Amino acid sequence: MAEVKKEGVIIRQSELDFENEGVLNPAVIKEGDIVHLFYRAVHKGNYSTIGYCRLDGPLNVTERDTAPFLSPKFDYEKHGMEDPRIVKIDDTYYLTYIAFDGDNALGALATSTNLQHFERQGIVVPQISYNDFDRLTKHKPALNEKYLRYNRDANILADKDLVFFPRRINGKLTFLHRIKPDIQIVSIESLTELNNIFWEDYFSHFDQHIMLAPKYPHEVSYVGAGCPPIETEHGWLLIYHGVKDMVKGYEYSCCAALLDLDDPKKEIARLSYPLFKPELDYELAGDVDDVCFPTGTALFGDKLYIYYGAADELIACASVSLAELVNELISIGKAV
Repeated sequence: MAEVKKEGVIIRQSELDFENEGVLNPAVIKEGDIVHLFYRAVHKGNYSTIGYCRLDGPLNVTERDTAPFLSPKFDYEKHGMEDPRIVKIDDTYYLTYIAFDGDNALGALATSTNLQHFERQGIVVPQISYNDFDRLTKHKPALNEKYLRYNRDANILADKDLVFFPRRINGKLTFLHRIKPDIQIVSIESLTELNNIFWEDYFSHFDQHIMLAPKYPHEVSYVGAGCPPIETEHGWLLIYHGVKDMVKGYEYSCCAALLDLDDPKKEIARLSYPLFKPELDYELAGDVDDVCFPTGTALFGDKLYIYYGAADELIACASVSLAELVNELISIGKAV
């Protein structure tokens, strides 16, 4: 079993107006020994912007902005920009986040060539009502009944956890998104393909686009993409979150799976238990109790640092040997 070390709190909320309710769920990208964190900063009233801090090495904060790095500009994000993730594909940085307009929570994208100036590309996930979702999927193989439970009252289905793979796969941009309870996958030549015709065909074959579904007790309620997938010689390492419903509420754990390099829909193996779960005081009690929500990683040598939102209130970090974790997943895959 790969040993996980809880490295502690990286940053907490401050008295600054834009982040006086919480800091959480950071997008993480490493360049040399510098780690950039673009994090969700929450103002009282659950109004979110994206803040920025810089780490020298995996844990040492050396710079932190005193104002939002990115703030809402358009109606589709007017109530907040939440839960960012980031990758670099070729020469372009893809910063994804959840755009919240007060009613709808949908995956959006901003791109940059220098990590300083980002151009918004708008919402890139489908904007579909539950009635249309039901119409397009009902005659296909039966879906998990929780699609009905989680989505039937939605005018527009919440579509969150938008995460790109860090390179093209078979020449295509590939990203994960999440309509509860499963993780779905999209592959496209260009963002311009994402129109109504594309999505109608996508939902007409929806079962073919489900990449990861709940399987074990710690993820029985639903799963969601976490950190951008990490390429290894044995497959894509996916650090994701799993959720289970308990008497006192939901528990969010950090989970791990290994996916085929050429076809990530092929699951090689996944852990049958959480990689780590809420255990420490700052994970068990906060704005939302019992939450470890991983959103970014940085690799230093063989040590993989996993940055996560703890109890929806602060940013913490855990570490694990990449080789040990991948070898454990390979062993599980061989035993299946």
